[in-house]
Amino acid sequence: MLGSGLPNISAGLAVFLTVFNLSQSTRQSTDSKPPPVLTTTGGFGEGSGMQQPSLPILVINSGSSSLKFSLFDPKTETPLASGIAERLGTDTADLKLVDLDGVKHEEVMPGADHRSSLLRVINILGNRRRFDVRAIGHRVVHGGEEFRQPVLVTESVVRRIEELADLAPLHNPASVQGIRVATKLFPDKPQVAVFDTAFHQTLPDYAFHYAIPYEYYEKYRIRRYGFHGTSHHFVAFQAAKLIDKPFDEAQFISAHLGNGCSAAAIRNGRSVDTSMGLTPLEGLMMGTRSGDVDPGLHFYLQEKEQRSLQDITEEILTRRGGLLGISGVSRDMRLVIAAADEGNERARLAIEMFCYRLARSILGLTASLSSIDALIFTGGIGENSAPVRARVLTHLAILHPELDQNLNENHGKGADGRITSRSGLLCLVIATNEELMIARETALLTA
Repeated sequence: MLGSGLPNISAGLAVFLTVFNLSQSTRQSTDSKPPPVLTTTGGFGEGSGMQQPSLPILVINSGSSSLKFSLFDPKTETPLASGIAERLGTDTADLKLVDLDGVKHEEVMPGADHRSSLLRVINILGNRRRFDVRAIGHRVVHGGEEFRQPVLVTESVVRRIEELADLAPLHNPASVQGIRVATKLFPDKPQVAVFDTAFHQTLPDYAFHYAIPYEYYEKYRIRRYGFHGTSHHFVAFQAAKLIDKPFDEAQFISAHLGNGCSAAAIRNGRSVDTSMGLTPLEGLMMGTRSGDVDPGLHFYLQEKEQRSLQDITEEILTRRGGLLGISGVSRDMRLVIAAADEGNERARLAIEMFCYRLARSILGLTASLSSIDALIFTGGIGENSAPVRARVLTHLAILHPELDQNLNENHGKGADGRITSRSGLLCLVIATNEELMIARETALLTA
């Protein structure tokens, strides 16, 4: 069988050495004193010199063609404003936000880029008032092995984020762009980078290594990194509060289910295993991503379809796989469920595969725990799809979950997120809030 010696390996890893022009990255030395915080001259916040604790924390999540923001009161953690600019760089770019007065704004901004959209956000938020922030927090997808925790943004940090773009080509360059834009607009404000991979840097070596020649880890740091770390960390912390158990004594399995999906095992407050690997393509079936496939599939399709390895990885497995590829309907689980309810057999198969593969991953993750305090569902699908949660639990009978149909249909509301009876495996629905987690980390690091 093709690739039978390397089951469940990252599809991204299978072509990593071929697709990217790899060279061993020069590691940044760690000085006893941190380098100066990244600053430039000129900009929106120039001259304010304000570092008052009462000033809000601005959180920026910069995507390849989008910019999402949230503004938090660091004392109360209350969201003050939020919004998103989408389809940036196109004629249909638009902005939707809720301002400091709770007023909704929607406008089209043809040709807007990250800088102009963020400037427009600031103009709206600053309407009739002086707008200032205490600090800015950024979501960065890939931090490699160097960034095990949030860090103050410096020029060397930005350069290293850029160097790691090989591992997250759609996400890291966008994060750098967001940092650069914020630097120009708020040159005197500290910025913090919070990495999706950081929470998973506590994985033991036997959990993060691939069974490939060790030299490739030594040369290129090829290993399993994991993603959605900020989300897994947040919901596990919330779950510990709900069950009234110290976070560093609790054990959870967290399933973050959205367009991207991953599961993680958390033991005593630390991630000890996760489903994603070198890239966000490994692991669970997702909206358009295939998740785990036999590495031999690349060579087989290359011969049969006469397509490049890069095209197979980035087009077939990343953009045309997952729910979309199997159902032929959509990457949106809601639409796939609707099609299945109308008798679409491929849609039914897509849902069944999605749920079964998640359950299989959850059972695999239990190997890293000594007990399970709770199974957590989060993300757009995890928080809102009662049918998916119910189907997943049918595949987990060995763990003895006792689903409460009414609680599940209500997504655990009014029951502290609980969707199961008080006996058997406790299952919780907890809304993730990556922006709040980033705001917390930013506030701590800039206090």
